[in-house]
Amino acid sequence: MDSKIDKLNNRIALAHLGGGQARIDKQHAKKKLTARERIDYLLDEGSFEEIGILVTHRTTDFGMEKEIYFGDGVVTGYGTVNSRLVYVYAQDFTVFGGALSETHAEKICKIMDLAVKVGAPIIGLNDSGGARIQEGVRSLGGYADIFYRNVQASGVIPQISAIMGPCAGGAVYSPAMTDFTLMVENTSYMFVTGPNVVKTVTNENVTSEELGGAFTHASKSGVAHKTSANDVECLEDVKILLSYLPQNNKETSQKLSFQLNDEIREVLSDIVPDNANKPYDMHEVIKGIIDEDSFYEIHKDYAENIIVGFARIAGRSIGIIANQPMFLAGVLDVNSSKKAARFTRFCDCFNIPLLVLVDVPGFLPGTDQEWNGIIVHGAKLLYALSEATVPRVTVITRKAYGGAYDVMNSKHIGADLNFAWPSAEIAVMGAKGAAEIIFKKEILEADDSIAKWKEKETEYADKFADPYRAARRGFIDEVILPQDTRKKLIKAFSMLENKVVHKPIRKHGNIPL
Repeated sequence: MDSKIDKLNNRIALAHLGGGQARIDKQHAKKKLTARERIDYLLDEGSFEEIGILVTHRTTDFGMEKEIYFGDGVVTGYGTVNSRLVYVYAQDFTVFGGALSETHAEKICKIMDLAVKVGAPIIGLNDSGGARIQEGVRSLGGYADIFYRNVQASGVIPQISAIMGPCAGGAVYSPAMTDFTLMVENTSYMFVTGPNVVKTVTNENVTSEELGGAFTHASKSGVAHKTSANDVECLEDVKILLSYLPQNNKETSQKLSFQLNDEIREVLSDIVPDNANKPYDMHEVIKGIIDEDSFYEIHKDYAENIIVGFARIAGRSIGIIANQPMFLAGVLDVNSSKKAARFTRFCDCFNIPLLVLVDVPGFLPGTDQEWNGIIVHGAKLLYALSEATVPRVTVITRKAYGGAYDVMNSKHIGADLNFAWPSAEIAVMGAKGAAEIIFKKEILEADDSIAKWKEKETEYADKFADPYRAARRGFIDEVILPQDTRKKLIKAFSMLENKVVHKPIRKHGNIPL
């Protein structure tokens, strides 16, 4: 009996070799961590329970029967983050380059199945050279098994991927189907085909970093939702992100204790300039509305004309979508529409209320936008917000023009409460352009056409460029002073907390993909 126990202990010790069990000192952990060090840092101390530590591959081809490693290149199990259950897998690049085999995939699938059954987030720490080529189609089948589970888990439990090394070929599609993808700068990359294949096929010379590095995916493709300077910062980001999320789609996010005061924020009254053409930073509006230091931005460097992220209002977790006048005047375009639509659908999946801050002059014009499908991409955001059943509140701070007014969570597409600041302008288009069209004949016939144009522009603005006409029609529930916004939102989200919507009976809708 003792010999069997000794043998077991020896095998477990071998499986842990190279992993390191000491807690990581954040100040000194600038290097790339091992798989076990990553799990150790991510989870609460002593909470990790490993599953499948003695698993080995089944391959006998190409001399593989001589290369046996316990765990088969991936560490899987469960533990807690801030005392909340999570499931985690971490690919181990020190074993076959983290390459995915049949048994490697089976281990990942096992904890994904457990995560769905129990109702807890799944976190993947990716660091793999791809499919294990010695196994052929079996490794490819392993990827497909994981992909299928990503889809089955979607909208049921939060799925987070941290790319902490290479992620190439078919491996990229699992992170792409999870809810959030985080990347480590300079040490991680993602691409379907690598630089050598690109060179062969297209004759382009490109580095791995240029082709699929963290900066590329954070700013150009939008594949990465967040980037971090090193492994430790990436794992800290995972922890912060989890703090805003519920465990599954049947729960709501944890509400933090909060002491209400008068909640008047005078700073909000001076943010929007008197000149309607002058930009301002919507981050300042967000900062003035939310609980102190609670904003966690998603996709910060991608489609900067719209802001999305999580925050708290009176301790409640909410999702924020906001036009950003500092970039492209806050217009909606292809990328910003996709960015906001995806975020909307995530929040709706997991019962996170939505706050939409509007200052939008319309959709970005031009052949580039039309040829790249602004019609269908703009419709994605319209569809996502129309479909969302979570509490939805809108605040129009300044411009809400044209079809973009409809799209940005208007009353007409099911928003619960719509507020506007006195500076809001709600119209088909700006006063200058509208006057030119409506009063074209009078302007052309006038002795001083410029003066007549300005006169008619003022006439149109006085009639349409304020929120009161919309309020009289019930499209705006209340015109509020900027400094009262936070107080109004606290009451609004509290009132909407138990909102229930009964959807039409259908298999699923057909979002314009």
